[in-house]
Amino acid sequence: MSHELLESWKLTVRRHGPRPAVTDAATGRVTTFRELDERAQAWLATHAASVAGLQGRTVVFALPNGAVWLELFAALLHAGAVAVPLDAGEPPAAQAAIAAAIRAGFHWDGIRLWPLAPARRYREPSLCLVKLTSGSTGRPRPLLFTAAQMLADGRQVAQTMGITRRDVNYAIIPLGHSYGLGNLTIPLLAQGVSLVVGSAALPQVIASEFARWRPTVLPGVPPIFRGLTLAQIEPASLASLRLAISAGALLPPEVAQAFAARFGQRIHGFYGSSETGGISYDRTGAATLTGRGVGRAMQGVRLTALPGQRLQVGSPAVFTRGNRRRVAGLGAWTPADRAVLTPRGEVALLGRRGTLVKIAGRRVNLAEIAARLQRLPGVRDVWVGTGPGPEPALGAALATALSRADIQAALRADLAPWKRPRHWLLVAELPLTARGKTDTEALRRRVFG
Repeated sequence: MSHELLESWKLTVRRHGPRPAVTDAATGRVTTFRELDERAQAWLATHAASVAGLQGRTVVFALPNGAVWLELFAALLHAGAVAVPLDAGEPPAAQAAIAAAIRAGFHWDGIRLWPLAPARRYREPSLCLVKLTSGSTGRPRPLLFTAAQMLADGRQVAQTMGITRRDVNYAIIPLGHSYGLGNLTIPLLAQGVSLVVGSAALPQVIASEFARWRPTVLPGVPPIFRGLTLAQIEPASLASLRLAISAGALLPPEVAQAFAARFGQRIHGFYGSSETGGISYDRTGAATLTGRGVGRAMQGVRLTALPGQRLQVGSPAVFTRGNRRRVAGLGAWTPADRAVLTPRGEVALLGRRGTLVKIAGRRVNLAEIAARLQRLPGVRDVWVGTGPGPEPALGAALATALSRADIQAALRADLAPWKRPRHWLLVAELPLTARGKTDTEALRRRVFG
């Protein structure tokens, strides 16, 4: 059965069939919109014996960014399946565990479509995608989205950011991450916004690929922009860039300032969540320059301030299956982040909930410690957490060239002894997950291991 996203994709193919849809920056291979759909149809023909069973079934897959990812996604839309994209680096055993945990119907390993049992079938024909979050238990929690909700997120992103089919997105963030779905995947499928698929998140590689393929929009994360400002690359290599977007974590204002000074482009802060899609956007880049917030509510998004420094998000893009919350008839969700609306109407993030811990019987706010460490001259990034055990110890990881003695001497001036970390990790850069976020599990092992 057809739905809004599939119909939008069919219309895109009719309107933009011969245009380039995906350019592989590493190989130069170009795939048109028509070729993407033809290959999706060929995939369905190859797996004809299983296609009838795909309707309403979840299909787990882990593929790198590229035309093949989009071909499979389009094929699953045609088949009425529910796509479950995982990070490309997810090991096979982890993929199998996730598939079992959510009772997936099939697992595509890049070569073969494996049927799974026991499998869940969804009766709602409009469901098309599952995003996975870890929740509070660390186990995968599936969030089911309809085609209309995914379309709403992609359209709100494009309209708020002014992205049109004349733009070319540079795809270095994962296509299947919530950020990539709203900024890259859905705009391509529903509006014909082409992609250049980047080959590596390294500043010299990005600069080289921009100079050759001339994309106009760069959705990135803070480490990408920090790397571009520090690397020895020619500013002219990014001459085609007209819109730089940073999400996934707060962008330090000094990075935004250095990027603007060097490349003549402001970075626009963007904030969202898996449950809601895009939430707010810094339309002018001024808030990102000063670090005062992550912009105002996106077009189509309604924000309501709640007690306890929380914001409720109402939008056509918010998931509703298994979520009874509503505002003005639309899905609503309250993200875990502590956030407020400033007098300017901008969203200011204050850290995550649950940052209060007890150290030696005293309450310690991890966000407070992290903020203090972040203010130290020469500290580029910070993670603060507690180790395992009945008496948790405080530990910190810093991206800095400072010595442990320098840091401890600075903290003695204004941090009580029980607020000073006992375990330290000092590195050049904090490790990242495939989604471009700080790899907290890796840091916890290294700090307390």
